[in-house]
Amino acid sequence: MSRSGYSQQLIVQCKAAGLPMPDAEVRFHPIRKWRLDLAWPSRRIYAEVDGGTWIGGRHSRGAGYERDCEKLNTAALAGWRGFRFTTAMVKDGRALAVLERALAASEQAEQARP
Repeated sequence: MSRSGYSQQLIVQCKAAGLPMPDAEVRFHPIRKWRLDLAWPSRRIYAEVDGGTWIGGRHSRGAGYERDCEKLNTAALAGWRGFRFTTAMVKDGRALAVLERALAASEQAEQARP
């Protein structure tokens, strides 16, 4: 399955779990063409699914890893809270479990605001 296929699988999991639906391939920077795999823009939460982690894919090689660091650090400086997952984490439900907790915490924080 392709990387975007695992992002789609995570979307299906979110829907089945009753979570708010994420937007796919969200641009978050006004100039750079960076995209976040899945995002909940109103909550400034995103999920990145990194494929090829065990076979020397783009995310685990020097230049690709460095570009990811630049992108994700810029997102953090802009107020985004991000979560990175491997394809195995999507397949076995660990990614969904983390997103359930993150979205619940975000909802609680929103409700606590005066």
